[in-house]
Amino acid sequence: MVREKHCFSFLLWLLVVFFVLCWGAGEAIAVEKVAYRLKWLINASTAGDVFALEGGFFSQAELEVEVKAGGPERDAIRELEMGYAQFGVASSDQVIRAVAKGAEVMVLAQLFQINPLQWIYRSDAIVLSQIQDLAGKTVGITYGGNDETIMRALLAIGGLDENKVRLAGVRYDYTAFFQKRIPIWPVYRNTQGIILADKLKTGGEKAGFFNPSQFGVRFVANSVVTSKKLVDKRPELVARFTQALLNGWKAAMEPVNEMDVVLALAKHDRDTPTEIVQRQLAATRKMIQPDPKTPLGKIDTKAWLQTEQIMVQQKLISAPVRILKHLTTGDNEM
Repeated sequence: MVREKHCFSFLLWLLVVFFVLCWGAGEAIAVEKVAYRLKWLINASTAGDVFALEGGFFSQAELEVEVKAGGPERDAIRELEMGYAQFGVASSDQVIRAVAKGAEVMVLAQLFQINPLQWIYRSDAIVLSQIQDLAGKTVGITYGGNDETIMRALLAIGGLDENKVRLAGVRYDYTAFFQKRIPIWPVYRNTQGIILADKLKTGGEKAGFFNPSQFGVRFVANSVVTSKKLVDKRPELVARFTQALLNGWKAAMEPVNEMDVVLALAKHDRDTPTEIVQRQLAATRKMIQPDPKTPLGKIDTKAWLQTEQIMVQQKLISAPVRILKHLTTGDNEM
């Protein structure tokens, strides 16, 4: 009888182990793999994207996400269309151009409420308090980039003919800026802007920043995108990914998590000193959620409409694309 009792207990234990293993296997199978293509290289501007991964927010949502760095040769929307990624990051002009060409892309969240693209200049040598102050000066732009579109919009608002301002093409070499051949240079205020301002300060010069939003140009920056096909066929996956991503961004922007975010970024960017990253994160916070009352990830429909209008006026697209049909609003805000 005792032996039979032990046998029964052993069998019961085996059954428990079997069900635990099966349950665990089921959980593993439930984890879904997706790819997320960023717009640019990993730095403070992608803090929330990286922290959603490194901080475990994707895994908590039963997602195995491959966060892929972007760059000049990477196009997230193109990768969505080709099936190389399920989610991506794109600027508003990329989205609108793609929609104009027939792409069925949907915007899930707007990461930056303030576009970080600004122009750096030496404020002890140049005064730029109004758009008209650009007259007679050389201004750097990336031909074909959204900084060109923004600058041309600014000139139109300021009533400046393009022959009154010399637009000069720039790339990723800042030599022309340091040599003062192109004294007004496009930068992302929260990343390169901090580094360049430090270099000017070391040389005894003071940096100023020309901010388009101060003059009424609210050109939308990085937003999270996916395909309409995925939204229609897998709404639960889209919702799960978006919520996990925004949870990661929310945590990444909390000052209490700063060093954890710095360490997460350092896994991908070993060249930027910790002190610089901390300052970049501080600047990024102000652009991601400038008003605590504004939900993180909120899609600014008025800014999207203005961006579309600017692109029509500059003949970058032949007609409005009804961009509001491609924006998801409400459900993803937090």
